[in-house]
Amino acid sequence: MPTPFQLRVYSATRQIPAGMVMSYGQLARLIGCASAQAVGQALRRNPYAPVVPCHRVVSADGSLGGFMGQRGGEQLLRKRSLLISEGITFDAEGRVNPQHFVKTP
Repeated sequence: MPTPFQLRVYSATRQIPAGMVMSYGQLARLIGCASAQAVGQALRRNPYAPVVPCHRVVSADGSLGGFMGQRGGEQLLRKRSLLISEGITFDAEGRVNPQHFVKTP
């Protein structure tokens, strides 16, 4: 059973529209948490994918970060593929282009 913190993370993640991403830090600030890593750990345990679209959360520099507990290999290729299927584009270094980031206060 997810913790109350995890449920807050999942609820906020569900608000990220297709074709957009948010950084782990942005998501943390949105829910009043000081730790992007805590958000990442909650998403790592996401039992509600794809209803909770954790693939839409990336590192602040636009790199993919992790996916399903992995920081490379097949899972990261899957995350990239999911983002591409939603219209996300990448720069020459493989980072999400800035126009795809949700604007947060």
